[in-house]
Amino acid sequence: MRKEVGTGGARAVRRQGNVPAVIYGGKEASITISLEARAFAPVARAAGFFNHLVDIDADGKKIRVLPRDVQFDPVSDQPVHADFLRVSANTRIRVYVPVVFFDQDKSPGLKRGGALNIVQHQLLLVCAPEKIPENIRISVDGLDIGDAIHMESIKLPPDVKPVIGARADTTIASIAAPTTVQEEEPVAAAVLAEGEAVAVEGAAAAAAPGAAPAAGAAPGAAPAAAAAAKPGAPAAPVAKGGDKKK
Repeated sequence: MRKEVGTGGARAVRRQGNVPAVIYGGKEASITISLEARAFAPVARAAGFFNHLVDIDADGKKIRVLPRDVQFDPVSDQPVHADFLRVSANTRIRVYVPVVFFDQDKSPGLKRGGALNIVQHQLLLVCAPEKIPENIRISVDGLDIGDAIHMESIKLPPDVKPVIGARADTTIASIAAPTTVQEEEPVAAAVLAEGEAVAVEGAAAAAAPGAAPAAGAAPGAAPAAAAAAKPGAPAAPVAKGGDKKK
């Protein structure tokens, strides 16, 4: 138990190497406690920590609680504060439970190269603290490409229900069709054909009468070439160096 409250009291607890925490709920007054940081840190990082009931011994008084939140320092990644919910036999809570899929070797769609597309990695359920399941196991036995698993087809443990408002047709997972790189070849061929067509059109436009000169061509080169190409056109005069008048 700790008497220090507020920001100053929490900092004092941390300087002593402990983690400030609060226990609330159960129609009782909230109490403040401190946890040993070295002992609490690995427990707070354990898988399923928020789904397990904990008995806290506060000065000889055992209090059954459920972890609700742990704040970690962004630099040191050490816990700096924790919240616990006091529970009783009549308490019902909302909790996220992870989803686990099995029987992948019995799915025709996965055997044909399909992929398991997981839409919901965890489910928000309502139940008593003692009824919180470790996970929700879902079999993919017999599922083919295009098949989907919906909320209505999941068998939940007794006294465990989805949150109010959860639709029965909510998709949990599906078997997606396999993707291949062969689709890129027609696309590349189409781009190449389009480039060749543009090159041919450019060459045809350059050969047409009155076409603009190509980039980098000398001034007058295109008109001269066009004139020379006309039937019966006079030859261009040639300058001679020996015709100068004396």
